Amino acid sequence: MKQYLGMYIIHPEQTEEQVKTIIQDLAKIFEENGGKVLEIDEWGMRDLAYEINYLKKGYYVKFRVEASAETIAEYERICNIREEIIRHIIVKD
Repeated sequence: MKQYLGMYIIHPEQTEEQVKTIIQDLAKIFEENGGKVLEIDEWGMRDLAYEINYLKKGYYVKFRVEASAETIAEYERICNIREEIIRHIIVKD
């Protein structure tokens, strides 16, 4: 398994409780598929560099995981489906 560094931006209209649930759900993807979450760093609400779907702010979360390629593919699939995630990226560390 390799280490990956990722970040996603959550829609700004989510409540604090919904944000915590989203973060837990995405961390669960790695844990349920044999990976390990090494670090989760919540940056909080910040201005976007450019507007995305007329949004000017988003809740940033950076994370580091140890996972297989199949787990990364599952993470990306779920991020593409969930409407609360407005952008995401993951790269090898």
